[in-house]
Amino acid sequence: MAGKPKASFFVVMAIVVIGLVGFAGYRMMSSGGDAGDEGSASGTQPPASGSSSSTAPPAQPAEGAAEAPDAAGVTTVKEYKFVPSERLPEVRGISGYELQDDTVRFALNVWAGWGPIIYANDGFRAGKEWKTPDGRPFKVELVLIDNPVAMRDAYAAGSVQIGWATLDMVPLFMEGFVDASGRPRDSRVMPRIYQQVDWSNGGDGIVVRESIKTVADLRGKQLALAQNSPSQYFALNMLIAGAVQPSEVQFVYTEDAFQAAAAFNAQPSIAGAVSWAPDIYNLESVRGNRMLVTTATANKLIADVWFARADFAKDHPGMVEGLVRGIFDAMVELKDESARKHCAELMATGYNLPPSDTLAMFGDAHSTNWAENYQFFVNQNNPANFERVWNQAYYLYRRIGAITHQPVPFDQVMDYSIIDKLGKEAKYSAQKDEYKMQFAPTTVSEIRAEEEILTNTVFIHFFPNSWDLHKKVTKKVEGKDVEEMYDPNVDFVLEDIAKLVGQFGAARIVIEGHTDGSMKGKVPPSLVKELSLHRANSVKEALVQKYHLEPNQFGVEGMGWDRPADPNDPENHAKNRRVEVKVYPAEAGG
Repeated sequence: MAGKPKASFFVVMAIVVIGLVGFAGYRMMSSGGDAGDEGSASGTQPPASGSSSSTAPPAQPAEGAAEAPDAAGVTTVKEYKFVPSERLPEVRGISGYELQDDTVRFALNVWAGWGPIIYANDGFRAGKEWKTPDGRPFKVELVLIDNPVAMRDAYAAGSVQIGWATLDMVPLFMEGFVDASGRPRDSRVMPRIYQQVDWSNGGDGIVVRESIKTVADLRGKQLALAQNSPSQYFALNMLIAGAVQPSEVQFVYTEDAFQAAAAFNAQPSIAGAVSWAPDIYNLESVRGNRMLVTTATANKLIADVWFARADFAKDHPGMVEGLVRGIFDAMVELKDESARKHCAELMATGYNLPPSDTLAMFGDAHSTNWAENYQFFVNQNNPANFERVWNQAYYLYRRIGAITHQPVPFDQVMDYSIIDKLGKEAKYSAQKDEYKMQFAPTTVSEIRAEEEILTNTVFIHFFPNSWDLHKKVTKKVEGKDVEEMYDPNVDFVLEDIAKLVGQFGAARIVIEGHTDGSMKGKVPPSLVKELSLHRANSVKEALVQKYHLEPNQFGVEGMGWDRPADPNDPENHAKNRRVEVKVYPAEAGG
């Protein structure tokens, strides 16, 4: 009797069978005549939720095929839902921190850039003994909190003392830490940023339909992305750099970047998606799609950092310095292949991923050594330094209403004291900037062989027949002769160009000089082209000299009056006296 099913078993089995038969009948009916209705939704506003494969029956292998179709799909997730535009929710609560057994709790997310701290700690658990500069022992527990809001709240509550972020995200977090005037609500949780751990190096990208050739082609189109995230910062930067206003693009928001990729894959009406590897590369391989840009080209745009609570940093400066040193030292050790494999195993355990996946992740980020941190924190002429990234994030997020408080000055958050101290030690000061791109000389025509990513148009007012950017003229002011710059805004314009070039550290840049047509029919076109070429060259030389940029990264060309800024208004001389900065992939010209 022990092995015989009871009566209740047969009742349950009958219910299951009836349910399966009913479900089969539903699927047969739904696959019969409704395909036209489902397809008619293409090109309209996206529905509230969807799936790229939820209504399609499993694919069957063709007759005689050696392998069955791949049902896994090209995106990490299939299900997605759209969410309304909103700011980050309020911080749940702020309190003091807890430090038990001298163990620092360091929050991080699933990202290649945290490899050095994982390797330095020999995994996620608080097992290895770290040392402060004066020899005091402490331990580190790495806490995986992938959701940035959950991480921020754990940081504010004091359950973790160290938080993770991309630098552009920190101003978003500040919305919960300061009042409308930008003053701290509670000084204990004000972040202190001591170290950059990496630049995103291909892990982020924008994949688009084949018809989208440049950033400008996104005007009026739908772009899927996760809001209040590095994806949004990436998208906003690309749009502004391509002279596209954010209001000209229809943003379609999802909960995360993987869902953005799934939505793009499922809905042809969505023109592009901002997402992460591996999804962006899988989508790129789908017929009809192309990659517009990744952080392998815009390689100095997304900077990963960690930040400490102000109270913890004040109480335990030795622990903070010990972390900075340990991470830098691990970056050096991870140049060894065996160390990388061991690190991949540690990451696999903590991230719950196969070691082969975590090993492949290393290519998505470039670890930034001491020399690169010095450039980021201290070099004021670095066009992609901390201050410029910080100010740009505030500018972009305030522009779309994601931030409402007054900007917090960058130097109230950035702390370069440890970077400066380590620079007095040969171990660190001997390090070199390993992220400088070397460009072979090439021609403009070779650069143009690649597809352009974006064009940024700037206006520099040159004195007639001059290419001197800092030309001074004498003007009468209150009856006195006063010498002034002909164009007082030229240095601001040059800085804007430098920021763009700095972000695209692995791209080729073409600078085009243009002139007005006021002397058409009176002077040879060759003379005007020569003048426009001199003007383009003067911009290049100013950028190279002030910002120490690589000269071979640039190509210059004088267009003369051949291409007016507005074909419908070719005689608008003010518009036509301009410089256009065009960005091309670094592969151009070999």
